Amino acid sequence: MTSTRSVRPGGMQQAIPPSPPPPPPPTASSVSKAIASGSIVHHRRIQRPQPYPYPLPRPPQSQDHEKYAGKEVASIKRVADEPVSTFAVDVDTGSYSNVRRFLNDGRMPPEAAVRTEEMINYFRYDYPKPSSREAPFSVTTDISTTPWNDASRLLRIGLRGYDVNSDERPRANLVFLVDVSGSMSSKDKLPLVKSTLTSLANELRSDDRVSIVVYSGTVGLLLSPTSNKDHIKEAVDCLYANGSTAGGDALKLAYSTARRNFLKGGINRIIMATDGDFNVGTSNTDELKKIVGKERESGVNLTMLGYGTGNIRDELMEGIANVGNGNYAYIDSAMEAQKVLGDELSSTLFTIAKDVKIQIEFNPEHVKEYRLIGYENRLLAEEDFDNDKIDAGDIGAGHQVTALYEIMPAKSSGWLPERRYPANRVVKRQPNFNGEMAQVKLRYKLPGSDKSRLIQRQIAASELRNASTPRGDMAFAVAVAAFGQKLRGDKYIGDFDFRNIQILSGNGGDFWRQEFRKLNDLARNQS
Repeated sequence: MTSTRSVRPGGMQQAIPPSPPPPPPPTASSVSKAIASGSIVHHRRIQRPQPYPYPLPRPPQSQDHEKYAGKEVASIKRVADEPVSTFAVDVDTGSYSNVRRFLNDGRMPPEAAVRTEEMINYFRYDYPKPSSREAPFSVTTDISTTPWNDASRLLRIGLRGYDVNSDERPRANLVFLVDVSGSMSSKDKLPLVKSTLTSLANELRSDDRVSIVVYSGTVGLLLSPTSNKDHIKEAVDCLYANGSTAGGDALKLAYSTARRNFLKGGINRIIMATDGDFNVGTSNTDELKKIVGKERESGVNLTMLGYGTGNIRDELMEGIANVGNGNYAYIDSAMEAQKVLGDELSSTLFTIAKDVKIQIEFNPEHVKEYRLIGYENRLLAEEDFDNDKIDAGDIGAGHQVTALYEIMPAKSSGWLPERRYPANRVVKRQPNFNGEMAQVKLRYKLPGSDKSRLIQRQIAASELRNASTPRGDMAFAVAVAAFGQKLRGDKYIGDFDFRNIQILSGNGGDFWRQEFRKLNDLARNQS
C-alpha cells in the first residue's frame, strides 16, 4: 500500500508508516498534535466552506498576469482552392465561464480569452439521442439564413453522445491534484476548490477510489487510495494555501499514483484544480505538454479545473487538457462546480469516443466560400483526418459538440474579390453530384481501440436553397456564436450588435440560457 505523507507549510515532507485500508485521513486532532510536537511550525485552519452565493463576489484585481493564447479569427476559404475543412472536436467550456467572470466583475474580457466554440458548446441543444450504442453519438445537420449577412447561410453540425447513468459507468480511479500554493489563498480559489471536491466526493459511488496529491513548493501524497467518502472530505477540509507552485513535479506524482492504482476497463483520471500559476520547477507550457503527452499513453486522462482571477494561465490549462485527452472547465462559482462535477459528472469522467475528428468537403457547384466559426486552435491538416496517429478531441457520455460554418452559395457575390485570370475562376461542373452541397465525415475510436471508425453523410443542395430564418434551438446557437464573435472583435459579423443578439436568443429556456441573456445585457452596457 502506498504510504500517506503530510505536507508541511515549510515545504518539508514527513513520511507516515503505512496503515491498513482504508487509510486514516488528516484530521484536526492529528494536526494539533503535530503543532504541539513542533513538527509543523505553522497551521492556519480553514473551516469547511459553505456554498457561495451566485455570482461569487470578487474585489477588483489587475489582469496583467493572466495569460491567454488567442488565435486570429479564421479567414475565409475559397472552395475552388480549399474545398476541405478538418478539425478536432472540442468539449471544453472554460472560455464561457471565464468570460462570465469578467462581465460579472464589470469588465469586458480580453479578445484572446474568447473561444467561440467553447461559448457555443457550453449549452445543450435538441439533438436526438443515438439510436443505439454501436455508434457512440448521433450526427445532425441543419441550415439557416445568416442574421448578420443576407447573402450567406449557416450550416450547423451537431453531435450528441449516448447517456450513461452513474450505476452503468465503470469504477473510477481518481486522483485529486490540488494546488495549495500561496497564490490559491483568495476565497475564489482554494475555498471554492474545497467546496468543489467535497461536492464531487458526494457524487461518487462506493466502489470508486480517490487519492489526493497536493503541491506548493514541494509535492506530497496527502491521501492514499480510499473509497471512504468521510476520509476524502476530511482530507479536503484540511487543505490550506502556502508557498510557491511546483506544478510540473505534481503532475508526475499524480500520474504515478494513478498508474499504481490503475483499473483495467475502468475510469482512470486526474482532476487537477489550480490557477495555473506554476513558478517552481517545470513551468513552461510546451514542456508540460510533453510530460502530459507522454503520460497519456498509460490510459490516464486529465481534467483541468481553473480557479480565481489575476494570474490565470488559461493558455496552459486549456493546452495541457487538450494534450491529456481531457477537458478544461473554469470554475467561477459553486453553481458552475455543481454543473461540471454534479449534473455532468458522467460526461466529465467517462469517455465514450476518443480522437474524434470532423471533415467536410464542399461541392463548388453549390458553395463558393466558407468559414468555420471558432475552433481556431483545433484545426487539422486534410491528411490528418485518416491518420490514426494524430491526436484529436474526446467525447464523454452525454457530451454534445456543435460546429457552425458560414457559407456563401455559388451564385452569391461572396466575400472575396473576383480573380483577374479566367483559369483561376473556373469551377468544373459536378454532373454526378449536383444534388449534393457537401459531404460530412467523422472519425472516432472506441475506448481501448487504436483503429478509427468512419461515419459519413451527404447534405442535399436543396437544404441550401430552402434555408429559412433560424428559429428556436438553432436561433439560440447562432445567438451564442454571434456573442462570441462580437466579444472577439470578429470583422465578419459587421454591425450585428448585442441588441440584435438579445432578440435572436429568444425567451425562456433553462437557467443557463436565461443567464446568457443577462450576460449579453452586461456586455452591451460595458462595451
